[in-house]
Amino acid sequence: MTLHLDDLRVGHLGECRYGSPFSEMLSTKQTSPHYVAEGDRVLLEDTVSMLTEHGRPPEQVPSFEAAGPRRKIYFDPAHVTAGIVTCGGLCPGLNNVIRGLVQELAVHYKVKRILGFRHGLQGLTAEHRNDTIELTPDRVRDIHNVGGTILGSSRGGQDADEMVDSLVLQGINIMFVIGGDGGMRAATYLSEAIRARGLDIAVIGVPKTIDNDLPFTDQSFGFQSAFARAAEFISAVSVEAAASRNGVGIVKLMGRHSGFIASYAALSANGADIVLIPEIPFSLEGANGLLAHVEQHVRAKGFVVIVLAEGAGQDLLEEQGLPQHNGRGTDASGNVKLGNIGEVLKESITAHLTAVGLAPTMRYIDPGYAVRSVAANAYDSVYCLRLAHAAAHAAMAGHTEAAVARWRRRFVHVPLSLMTSRRNQVDPDGDLWMSVLETTCQPAEFGSAQDRERVHTGFC
Repeated sequence: MTLHLDDLRVGHLGECRYGSPFSEMLSTKQTSPHYVAEGDRVLLEDTVSMLTEHGRPPEQVPSFEAAGPRRKIYFDPAHVTAGIVTCGGLCPGLNNVIRGLVQELAVHYKVKRILGFRHGLQGLTAEHRNDTIELTPDRVRDIHNVGGTILGSSRGGQDADEMVDSLVLQGINIMFVIGGDGGMRAATYLSEAIRARGLDIAVIGVPKTIDNDLPFTDQSFGFQSAFARAAEFISAVSVEAAASRNGVGIVKLMGRHSGFIASYAALSANGADIVLIPEIPFSLEGANGLLAHVEQHVRAKGFVVIVLAEGAGQDLLEEQGLPQHNGRGTDASGNVKLGNIGEVLKESITAHLTAVGLAPTMRYIDPGYAVRSVAANAYDSVYCLRLAHAAAHAAMAGHTEAAVARWRRRFVHVPLSLMTSRRNQVDPDGDLWMSVLETTCQPAEFGSAQDRERVHTGFC
């Protein structure tokens, strides 16, 4: 995708006429570096070759608007009612973002009222629009210590106009949507419906995806907490498999379309022999297939540990007509339901090893809920807080139809439409996957003779 500067501009409700409350907080400084200049931008690409390729003056090179507090803001804080909603699956850090938003809005901007809509975007429907909770600094003080979200969450395709009606009835001026690709799409539809009515309501997205698959962000919040927890399960299964006769350990992790959690968790635990992710196809049968590779591990060292992303091998299920579980149709957010590749691997590996006289002791675990429900670790706690601050600053300055993200170590404003324009995936030729191959010594592609000789050479 080729992007131009205009593609990276975010919406704005109008002229900023109010002095920021931060003027009082930083009144001891004549010129505070805490403020972000309106012209401050962060380059989309930061390599010399990419800048040279554009062949344009520096001010026309594609770049994101820098996030942060402005000297002048659009909304009068004394007349602002803000709304917050959390959408989609759980992820470490949701409560941290809620807490950060409430503290920044109430303490520093002194907004009039903050409402939390319950159970995702269902809370914006006519049936549930009054099922809101008042969010105050006291109410959210300690919520960062627990996982999940105090607002609840859900998936679904609610009507945009009905949701806008709810915002109008509740007197909402600013709406924060914390969600993944489905949540960012919903925020986009909501923004478009607001714009069509000519309403003065800002919509700011805080991207959330435990799979780390949203684009234009260095890393999704909660991702580090999630793969750290996942690594603990890999280590536990490794111990179990090693202590069992012909042990086979399989850990199935999140990753519908992207194998980041599986890759990072496997590298962290350093106990995986095989990592399977959606980006890399594999074959079961044949001299160089996965089953033969599993057999080789069991014969050589007595056990094998496989880390499996949930979206891996979906093409295999379809092509070979293997058993599938809930592998058809879509969920409430429009995501295609995946086939259960984990169950297929259990059955296939058990049958193969039994047939060659290595009847396995299977240790299979799917810790998805245990991983996504943990509280944010120290890194993610700080990251979520800073994202929340950036979102509050963006909204109060009148930005809309935008998400806040960190790009090249700076917090920036990204047009909502770009957040769902493509998917962030593990590059099969990139350094992350190369590190996985170097650590596991697995072949670059099961079904190919390539690199198979590296297995059990003493380096892994």
